[in-house]
Amino acid sequence: MTHRKNRCQVTPLRYAADAFVTAGLIVVLFLGWETWFNSIVLNAGQSAAASTLSQTWISHAATAPAGSPADPPVDAAPGATEPLAVIYVPRLGSDWERTIRETVDTETVLNSYDAGVGHYPGTAMPGGVGNFAIAAHDSGYGNTFIDVSKLQIGDAIYIQTPDGWYTYRFRNFQYVQPDQVNVLNAVPTVNGAPAGARLITMTTCNPPFHAVERLIAYGSFESFQPLTAGAPAEIAATVASKG
Repeated sequence: MTHRKNRCQVTPLRYAADAFVTAGLIVVLFLGWETWFNSIVLNAGQSAAASTLSQTWISHAATAPAGSPADPPVDAAPGATEPLAVIYVPRLGSDWERTIRETVDTETVLNSYDAGVGHYPGTAMPGGVGNFAIAAHDSGYGNTFIDVSKLQIGDAIYIQTPDGWYTYRFRNFQYVQPDQVNVLNAVPTVNGAPAGARLITMTTCNPPFHAVERLIAYGSFESFQPLTAGAPAEIAATVASKG
């Protein structure tokens, strides 16, 4: 009598195929974690940390130094990884806010649960003459700057410090190679030129989920108001709701 081969017999080839499928599934799950779930968790943590810092400064507003739109106070840069400001960009979401820490170190600042945005050491501080330059991820680790490309001319960028609120207005984009660091110059992309204006430069990777080039968003300083004057009207309700 002829015996038929057992169709359920497991062969080395079947073992290998199963292993490849399992490995592929693990990779997909890992990418999903890094890209989506982990970013959702970090997004919430970074926003909550920024809100807590913002409210702490507001609670001490009576001691904040005075300043004016023409001559705003400018703090000295803090130590590495220390917080220096909270950034609000309404175009990125009505509740979007992040802590800005000194340095753009990946692990301690850009990937952290309580920051997400880093300040390039050596560039201007908020309100200072020169280029206040900051960086954040476009995707992953909170997706902090994933929607920066949606900014429109005139959009507000609010920077809160222990002194008050600095308002910048977005003016233009630039796309550059990853090694074009002269966008951080006092006059962006111009080597050796003395600082003459108060600017903000936001840098991130582009396109989202890749690092082929860098997206640069520039803004110009518009005004300053002390913490005792309250938050700028556009974000006043958001800030008050966190108190």
